[in-house]
Amino acid sequence: MAKRNQQNGSNRFTQKMSIKLAVLFVMILVAFAFLGIRLFIINRDNGDKYKKRVLSQQAYDSVTIPAKRGDIVDRNNTKLAVSQKVYNVCIDPKTLNKDDGAYLESTITALYSSPIEFTYTKDELRSYILANPDSQYRVIAKKQGYETVSDIMNMVNNPSMYPDFKGVWLEDTYVRQYPYNSLACDVIGFVQGDNEGAYGLEEFYNSTLVGTNGREFGYLNDDENLERTLKPAQDGKTLVTSIDVNIQSIVEKNILAFNEEHRNEAREGAGSSNTGVIIMDPNNGEVLAMASYPTFNLNDPRNTDNLDVKVELDPEKFGLMNGILDGNTDISEMDDSEIAETVRKLAEESRGTEEASDTTDAQQGNTSESIENQGAEDDSSDIEINVGNNEENNGADPADPYAGLTYAEAYDKAYEEAKMEALNSLWKNFCINSTYEPGSTMKPFTMAAGLEEGILKGDESYVCNGVTEVGGHEIHCSNRLGHGTLTFSGALEQSCNVAFMKIGTTIGKTIFMKYNQLFNFGLKTNIDLTGEALTNSLVFDINTMTPTDLAISSFGQGFNVTMIQMATGFCSLINGGYYYKPHIVTKVLDSAGTTVETVEPRVLKQTVSEETSEKIRELCVAVVDNGTGKSARPAGYRIGGKTGTAEKYPRGTENYVISFMSFAPAENPQIVCYVVIDEPNVGYQAQSKYAAVLCKDILTEVLPYMGIFQTEELTEKEAEELAEKQQEFSTGSSGTEAEEEVTGEIIVDAEGGNSNSETGSSNGAITFVDENGNELDEEDRTGGKVEIDPETGYAIDPTTGILLDPQTGEPIDPTVTDLQ
Repeated sequence: MAKRNQQNGSNRFTQKMSIKLAVLFVMILVAFAFLGIRLFIINRDNGDKYKKRVLSQQAYDSVTIPAKRGDIVDRNNTKLAVSQKVYNVCIDPKTLNKDDGAYLESTITALYSSPIEFTYTKDELRSYILANPDSQYRVIAKKQGYETVSDIMNMVNNPSMYPDFKGVWLEDTYVRQYPYNSLACDVIGFVQGDNEGAYGLEEFYNSTLVGTNGREFGYLNDDENLERTLKPAQDGKTLVTSIDVNIQSIVEKNILAFNEEHRNEAREGAGSSNTGVIIMDPNNGEVLAMASYPTFNLNDPRNTDNLDVKVELDPEKFGLMNGILDGNTDISEMDDSEIAETVRKLAEESRGTEEASDTTDAQQGNTSESIENQGAEDDSSDIEINVGNNEENNGADPADPYAGLTYAEAYDKAYEEAKMEALNSLWKNFCINSTYEPGSTMKPFTMAAGLEEGILKGDESYVCNGVTEVGGHEIHCSNRLGHGTLTFSGALEQSCNVAFMKIGTTIGKTIFMKYNQLFNFGLKTNIDLTGEALTNSLVFDINTMTPTDLAISSFGQGFNVTMIQMATGFCSLINGGYYYKPHIVTKVLDSAGTTVETVEPRVLKQTVSEETSEKIRELCVAVVDNGTGKSARPAGYRIGGKTGTAEKYPRGTENYVISFMSFAPAENPQIVCYVVIDEPNVGYQAQSKYAAVLCKDILTEVLPYMGIFQTEELTEKEAEELAEKQQEFSTGSSGTEAEEEVTGEIIVDAEGGNSNSETGSSNGAITFVDENGNELDEEDRTGGKVEIDPETGYAIDPTTGILLDPQTGEPIDPTVTDLQ
């Protein structure tokens, strides 16, 4: 009975479920019927409207109109970087497959009759089109010039004349070009494939240069007809720089000449590890030239042909024992690349033998001959032992980046890593990225601190016995025999370390570090270039500075600087004490050539007084007239300067950084030229004369080009040397007999050299003129001297009276007194 009741209950449950499922099925049918009816009504009433919307989106929403990247030009509007319009050749396989491909062959024939180099062969393109009938976009040739695509452009633009040419169009794009190849490469930088700037101005001003892409898209008008509309691209802005192409060319030519002259002299390689030169206008902070060596081609920045890419791998680690690969090949005299190439060849031979053996086995079975061949293959295949899988390979470390690789594979991996490291080093701007100890070019700064504070009077004398003891350490002078008794000026002229250690001790660390910060050592200059090194951790901390630290700092050892720090600080040292923010861009223009931004010179602070600045100029002129800088004097000119020599770490390796800091002309400085040579390739590196002579060679050409005329009589020897040198001048005149014509703000001489707004009078003095040719005095020329707050030493904004931050030039809280 219980069993019958259970069965009846089960039947009732089954009947209920059947009813529920039937009801659910009917409801689903009704829902689908409703949706079907609704879709029918929508299609009947609004189908054309929605079709047009979909068509507009498919046809036009993705069409981008590229913006043209802005140009970079020098101060005379010479183009340094430009964007050239080029074209991508595109096809529409869907169109070409219509009508059973009626236009396919005629279109392909027309394409391959042009001079365009396509990424496909004719057969490959045909196969791609047939295999992708739904595709509507494919680029088949990239970045083609106008002359190359002109025939195709004519066919695309005239469909009625070429009815059998379909499914092809040209896509506008741009390619970045650098007319002067490697000139100013460190300053300009380059553009990567995604139109993003890398290094230099290209990166720093990327958002200014890049512009905004436009769009072409479809929409439905009030009559619900499909129309096309265009949102034009906004081209990038043009940068006008302070760089002078002619001065830059002079600098780079002389840097190259130095490095070629001393190539392979003391060691294999170029004439130096690095050579850097900065030329600035000390009266406004503009950089006229900035260059380093080696250089690279901006149009091909990844080219490594001239790079010494070194790879060091231990062959024994890869099973290449005792210098022998296969019993016949001696690798003991090979370098890594030769070993890797030999391994590849032997491996290919091994694979070829193995393939031949496999064929024989398949045809004849395992004969004794095939067994012998197989054994030979096993022996030769030892060439490519996997480090991670071979216990005999000195126990390979799993963390080893080359574990599991053959020697050839490891070499390729190591080479690519070394190549990228070499390229990154090449792309860095030595003038702002690299740090070094300044050496004796620091000595004028040390003197200036003492003079400005009144601690030094300028009438002191010092006795140098060649060595002095500070903090329990004996520190030698560059002249181990000693300089004897020196005057204040003589201490700088002879670059006496002993004298400057005494000066540093007299000044004290508080004053010394105060002026270190005033001159921006340990701080960025915030020049408008990417990658400026931060040296705040490379200078002494006043709280931990020892007497020995102070002693060696006073003559430029023990702390690091960048070239741009030194050059900018020195500009303020000799221009009256006004610290200008260094800059390269002077104006920004829109695509129509209208000025949208002018970068005015910005005085951030006053480092020393006019009186101290004048005294430092006199002392530096004496260095060139009577002291260690004699070899830097260009014939016919008086200049000021200071030599520098700094031994690199680790000490005792006889590796040095030598330098020369100069200004010209002596009486009224118009340029500062700073030369640094890292590890000159000479027998004895600690000779700053190499930097001094390079500076002289540069100034010998630059000064006449700028319209700065000789004031000193030439000796017979100087006249002969100058006449010979002038034959090699890059541009401009000798500056001795030119007749000049005043044209606005530019002085153009009869032989083609030009300057900013300066000319030479009959007595050799420098004269400044306005746009009407009227002579300007110093106040008119500079717009008046900037007022300095006596408490903080910060510049005061002449329009608001608010203090300006000495690092950024921005207004700050007037109660702030600490230097950051």
